[in-house]
Amino acid sequence: MKRFHVHVGVTDIDKSIAFYSSLFDAEPAVVKPDYAKWLLDDPRINFAISMREDAAKGIEHLGMQVADRAELAEVYDRLTAADRPVLEEGATTCCYARSEKSWIADPDGVVWEAFLTEGDSTTYGGSPDLDRLVSANAASGACCSPQVAPAKSSCC
Repeated sequence: MKRFHVHVGVTDIDKSIAFYSSLFDAEPAVVKPDYAKWLLDDPRINFAISMREDAAKGIEHLGMQVADRAELAEVYDRLTAADRPVLEEGATTCCYARSEKSWIADPDGVVWEAFLTEGDSTTYGGSPDLDRLVSANAASGACCSPQVAPAKSSCC
């Protein structure tokens, strides 16, 4: 079963954990010094926050987390059908987890990821370089959020 994903950059991890724990009436499933994640069933969401010095604050990216490889293939087919550049990152470490993922940006530059979490990691991980994707809204240097190039106008 798929789970909607939202990742938000924050300035104070402790205050943000307290706020979102109150808002969701639940404690995070994962807490690290610079990261926290709630896996909620109502609403069904993977909501993550991180405190990164070089990342913008607010929504960094959106995504769709899947439960197995069949769902990942289904969502990947949807990405490719969207007729936008797709970056197949493949196996990666991101947000203290080992994942298989791909990235896409919508026509207005909102960055989305499709991913299958395959296990925990002791490291935060890095960010892919998605210079093929265009996004004015993406957070530069954010956790798992792609580094994207500004739009290049080739016509009027």
